[in-house]
Amino acid sequence: MRSVFAVSREVASALEARRPVVALESTIITHGFPYPANLECALEAERVAREEGAVPATIGVVKGVLTVGLAAHDIERFASARDIAKASRRDLPVLAARGDDGGTTVAATMFAAAHVGIRVFATGGIGGVHRGAEHTFDVSADLEELARTDVAVVCAGAKSVLDIGLTLEYLETVGVPVLGYRTDDFPAFYTPTSGFSVPHRVESPAEIARVIDAKRALGLAGGTVVANPIEGRHALDPVELERITAGALAAAEAEGVTGKDVTPFLLAAIHEATDGASEEANRQLVYANVRLAARVAAAL
Repeated sequence: MRSVFAVSREVASALEARRPVVALESTIITHGFPYPANLECALEAERVAREEGAVPATIGVVKGVLTVGLAAHDIERFASARDIAKASRRDLPVLAARGDDGGTTVAATMFAAAHVGIRVFATGGIGGVHRGAEHTFDVSADLEELARTDVAVVCAGAKSVLDIGLTLEYLETVGVPVLGYRTDDFPAFYTPTSGFSVPHRVESPAEIARVIDAKRALGLAGGTVVANPIEGRHALDPVELERITAGALAAAEAEGVTGKDVTPFLLAAIHEATDGASEEANRQLVYANVRLAARVAAAL
């Protein structure tokens, strides 16, 4: 069978030279923002990583090839296309066999990053346990990937539309360290606090790196969640956000929206209800996470 994995020359050279590399997902491009905001966000995230001295490795499936380090023309193509699949771990073999494109989720991006030796990944927010999961069993594949794959994920916590408490319980059950970067509160994506505390607070990229190294030295499997709260000046009002989310959840149920379509539906409803303020908040937290991830990669 033809090759189904590729690494860009820049990323391969950086890994060989032990230079800092930060993985970036591509569902932010294909499903996270409308065009051209998605292209602007992707390019700015790469620029921020470089500014901090790290090599960005945006990951996606290009014509069936799981590619670590998308070329600029592929990033632009992903941004402007409307029919690119959302690719989690389960979808990778199907896309590879068919030669199709795919924007990689947190789970698929972690898998690819670990495969080539990238230890740090920056994203917006991780998936988690959905509200009502006690009836639907709807739990993101991101959590299972964190349980098995040794990559540190720098994020603004879990998306506020999820059940944050159950998400943290799940991470505890599967043994994933959750670190709060200069915070005692677990952030909820658009807001710096969710009402739940983090198990461990850390104060610097060097301290985060020491935890990651210690976990590997102990032989513990799985990843690490680094929760980096959104800055207050970019955050949304948590009370208003919860009101919008509750209404959107009711609308999703009434319209029969299920599975992987729920989160995009909810985020679109929040975007509309906040007159686009959520989009700007999303962009800013992504850039902040990339900056911190680059510093952790350098410390490692």
